[in-house]
Amino acid sequence: MKGESRKMAVLDIVFFSFLIALTGAISPGPLLTYTVYKSLQSERSYLVGIFICIGHAILELVLIIIILVGFGPFISNKNVIIVIGLLGGTILVFFGLSILNDLKSSKIDFSFLTASGNETGDPVTSVHSEETTGAAEHFSRHPVIGGVLISMSNPYWWMWWAIIGLNFMTQFSVTLSNQPAFWAFFLGHELGDILWYVPVATALGFTHKFMTKKVYTGILVACSVFMIVFGLYLAITPVLSL
Repeated sequence: MKGESRKMAVLDIVFFSFLIALTGAISPGPLLTYTVYKSLQSERSYLVGIFICIGHAILELVLIIIILVGFGPFISNKNVIIVIGLLGGTILVFFGLSILNDLKSSKIDFSFLTASGNETGDPVTSVHSEETTGAAEHFSRHPVIGGVLISMSNPYWWMWWAIIGLNFMTQFSVTLSNQPAFWAFFLGHELGDILWYVPVATALGFTHKFMTKKVYTGILVACSVFMIVFGLYLAITPVLSL
């Protein structure tokens, strides 16, 4: 009976951790915007979704361990949240401005549209070279790195872990010494992200076959504006709460 009870407890942790993660994942945010940005440029967009989730998961595993070691109160400190908000918001604004600057300077590579057989809309030409690689591409060349950087730049992500994540681990006795609970929580949480971002990335990969340069440019502008506005909001909000 004790073994059955322990098994049910682990399954409960997986289930609730999954639901909480999925609820957060489906909410529009920087990571979803980044997923859109990278997936539309790839022939194997499902890999983009997987790589982004891997980067996100690596960062979350490190943070979970840090919290369980005893840094939870430090991360939830108001002054720390303000610093994270300012730094994270600045990074998001920079990323958004970088994309807009790359569009203005013709540093965005549109060759993947031609390669996919798209002959509708405006003529598409490749302007990609070592000299014209944009700042945004340098900033997040690989989706794994992008998954880490974009997650770190979102202050809401830090605050979620400092408040909700820490509370969840406390309630379900998730500790480093309780390995079944630890891995049930971590894997359940990451499953919620995987079951959202990978299908979204995969679906976006198919759409670029029917996309014109104008439509793609419009999506990039929309993503950039969202990053800038959201970054400014995240940077300013903690300061205004003083």
